[in-house]
Amino acid sequence: MSADALAVAGLQPFSSVDFPGRLAAVVFLQGCPWRCGYCHNADLQPRGQGGGPRWPALRDWLARRLGRLDGVVFSGGEPTLDPALPAVLDELREMGYALGLHTAGLAPRRLAALLPRLDWVGLDVKAAPTDAGLHDRITGRRGSLHAVRESLALLQRSGVEFECRTTVHPRWFTDADLLRLVSELAAVPRHALQLARLPDEAGTLRAPVGWPSPALLAQARAIRPDLLLRLG
Repeated sequence: MSADALAVAGLQPFSSVDFPGRLAAVVFLQGCPWRCGYCHNADLQPRGQGGGPRWPALRDWLARRLGRLDGVVFSGGEPTLDPALPAVLDELREMGYALGLHTAGLAPRRLAALLPRLDWVGLDVKAAPTDAGLHDRITGRRGSLHAVRESLALLQRSGVEFECRTTVHPRWFTDADLLRLVSELAAVPRHALQLARLPDEAGTLRAPVGWPSPALLAQARAIRPDLLLRLG
C-alpha cells in the first residue's frame, strides 16, 4: 500500500523519552481493537483515516527536521495494523532516520514484516505472559495473550533492541500478579512499570496512593534489580 494512505491520528513533534537514546517525533496512528480500561487514547481506537496531518505533509515536515531530530517512533492506537506503515518506514529510512515502534504485540505476522526496518521496539505487555485471564480482563478481548507471546518470541530472536513496558494499577493487579509479571519477564533486556492514572470523580487523572508499597517494590527489585519504574 502507498505510504500516503497512512492513517495519522496525531503528532508529538519532540520527545526525549519515547525512543531511548533518541530525540524523536512521535506519530500516532489510528485504530486498535483492544479496549484496555486505563487507555488514555480511546479516541484512537476506531479504525479510520485519523484526524492528524496527512502523510505527504508530515513527510515534508520530517525531512525539514532531520538533524534536529534523529528518530521517529510510531505509536497509537496499534500502529502495526496500518498497512501503509512498511512503505512509510522505508521512506524514513532513506531519509536517514532511526525508527522505533510502540506495539501491544497483537499482530505478530505484521510485526515480523516490520522488524527488519526497525531500530527499537517498545512492547506493551499487559500481564504476565502465562496469565491469560488477567490479560483478557485488561484488554476486554478473550484469547488476546497468545499473539503477545508470539511477538515477544519474535523480538527475542530478532536482534532488534527492545524493552517491555507494563501499565499497572491495583484495580487489575494484586501484589502477587505484579511479582509474577516481573518474574516472568526477568529475562528480557529491559522492563519498565508505568503506574496507570485513572480519572477521579472530578475527571482529574490520579495515580493510586500507597500502591505499589515500598515493600512490594523491594520484592520486585529483588527479582529484577534493574526494573525501571515510571510511576506517577
